Amino acid sequence: MDLVAILVLAYGLYYRRHHRRDLLFAYIALNVGIFAVVSLLLVQRVDIAVGFGLFGVLSIIRLRSSEITQQEIAYYFIAIVLGLVNGIAGASWPLTALLLNAVLLTVIYVGDHPQVLGRTRHQVITLDVVHTDPDLLRADLESRLRAKVLQWEVTQVDYVRDVTVVDVRFASTPPVRVGAR
Repeated sequence: MDLVAILVLAYGLYYRRHHRRDLLFAYIALNVGIFAVVSLLLVQRVDIAVGFGLFGVLSIIRLRSSEITQQEIAYYFIAIVLGLVNGIAGASWPLTALLLNAVLLTVIYVGDHPQVLGRTRHQVITLDVVHTDPDLLRADLESRLRAKVLQWEVTQVDYVRDVTVVDVRFASTPPVRVGAR
């Protein structure tokens, strides 16, 4: 049951939406590892707090990477929880585990669905100009991105090289389908 749940999460939901093979493998490996450790902890009668502490430490170390988005952290968390739920459930309450798997996968499916919160993107852009007027900066960003700018933050200004680095969040437009009627 755990393997089916993590494959649905990692491949069926995450990879098909975000296309990062490195994290696809990480989610599966993390989940299977947690499932195995929890199963062993339950058989060996070791205090479950030891297992949770271990998982917490491993998660904190890996999730502090700046290359991982908040969405990807959510997938990590669900992968951990799926492993814990299915490892603890064992054969004693498979219907409850199945129900919890369905709830977790449904929540992440809906919560990360592009139609729920719209299509927004995030990008760090280096401009070859320094804007002192925020309205001109917004207009320049919207012109370059060909999208509506929702929020931006200037992270660096270099008057010597005439460069501005901007962290931008913008509404992307859905791709135009060629030949669609």
